[in-house]
Amino acid sequence: MAKVVVTDRDGVAHEIEAETNSPLMYSLRDLDYGVEAICGGVCSCATCHVFVDDAWIARLPARDQDEEELLEELEHFKPNSRLSCQIEFGPELDGLKVTIAPEE
Repeated sequence: MAKVVVTDRDGVAHEIEAETNSPLMYSLRDLDYGVEAICGGVCSCATCHVFVDDAWIARLPARDQDEEELLEELEHFKPNSRLSCQIEFGPELDGLKVTIAPEE
């Protein structure tokens, strides 16, 4: 387990313990902060959209084509947008900061 600071849609920051060696989406989905993850993490719905804090974005692998295409179609797309199902959360990301994107 490692820590993630999650800012919910009301602007409230929560420090949580997230499962390591697993997509971040699983930990976020279980918290009821608005991450629905309807597709179950197969990168096909974008309901796990988050904004990664700028200080952390360079530490993540680049988005693949599927993730890029889904994100670019969203109304709330930003350069720091990611799908949390595509963020493999490991101990090297301890302290990661994300904000849950507005509902589409």
